[in-house]
Amino acid sequence: MKIIDQSPGTGSDEAVRQRYSAAAQEREAALCCPVDYDREHLEALPQEVLERDYGCGDPSRYVGEGDTVLDLGSGGGKICFIASQVVGPKGYVIGVDMNREMLDLARRSAPVVAERIGYANVEFRRGRIQDLSLDADRLDAWLHENPVSGVDALAALDEEKHRLRREQPMIPDASVDIVVSNCVLNLVHEEEKTRLVHEIFRVLKRGGRIAISDIVSDEEVPAELKADPELWSGCISGAFHEKQILELLETAGFYGIAIDKWEAEPFAVVEGIEFRSVTITAKKGKEGPCLEANQAVIYRGPWKRVEDDDGHVLVRGERSAVCAKTFGILTSKPYAGDLIGIEPRLPVPEDERASFDCSRSETRHPRESKGAKYKASHKPTDGGGCC
Repeated sequence: MKIIDQSPGTGSDEAVRQRYSAAAQEREAALCCPVDYDREHLEALPQEVLERDYGCGDPSRYVGEGDTVLDLGSGGGKICFIASQVVGPKGYVIGVDMNREMLDLARRSAPVVAERIGYANVEFRRGRIQDLSLDADRLDAWLHENPVSGVDALAALDEEKHRLRREQPMIPDASVDIVVSNCVLNLVHEEEKTRLVHEIFRVLKRGGRIAISDIVSDEEVPAELKADPELWSGCISGAFHEKQILELLETAGFYGIAIDKWEAEPFAVVEGIEFRSVTITAKKGKEGPCLEANQAVIYRGPWKRVEDDDGHVLVRGERSAVCAKTFGILTSKPYAGDLIGIEPRLPVPEDERASFDCSRSETRHPRESKGAKYKASHKPTDGGGCC
């Protein structure tokens, strides 16, 4: 843990650019927390990449074989190169960063890693993580041919930005399986954090997920600390409040939101405010109509009752009526171990399912699943004994 004194500096954006440009050339220990990575995956990485790692967690542990992975603020490429080995040759990894020096390090290291692991499945793109549709390299190429020399040319620049977002988005809608990030989201301006979360939601496929390692604060950060460029570029004063990031994810439409890792020891303390590393996970996939399929779930416990993100109150041991969409969500990760799924004896065809009002919490009578006319009887099999 370190105690930080505030010090004046340049504007926050420029401070971030300067600090990370310098950190791409020479390691700065103050920008990272100790992280225990899988050593097997580190062997293929150039030493220069290992030394320029500035993270506070290991979101690559949440990546799976065959995934298309997006790493926000990929820096020198460490998480991307680890993830490339986990996803294997059938997977793909995209790193996005705005810092040229960090991108240069990652891009020149990519062929080295590819040769060592036997395949190439990593690409690095330049752009802002809160605007994942705008490819900065494509925009730079346009500006080279169409320099903006006055106010009148700004309209053409704006139109080109719109065209690029529409016709050649850097990261298309619903194109990735998992978004990861390692101690970068805190560097995004406060007024753009909501947009950032919505951009993450946009690029994920239905059923996609996130694993975000970042710094959060235990108290609201006062304006004077947020205005300090040194603290901002040091991954401190731009941190989400520990509740804020969860609320933003919920508002954007994520579910299964969980604090999967919480570091008890703060990364830093400023004026009594603790800043610590956490890893947040969540999933996308609540979109779509609520339809009746005569399904139910039983909450196993240990709590007497719980309420999910959509207001379903699940009582321990009680059959709760849910729509087909909610049934699918609650009987898969991360909920599956806590709930029992009850399917109807006769499945309801999709084209015959009526609307289901998910705003109410109701119990499901067993006859709704078994059928009102269900009269079957059978005795224990011959030989006696228990079931």
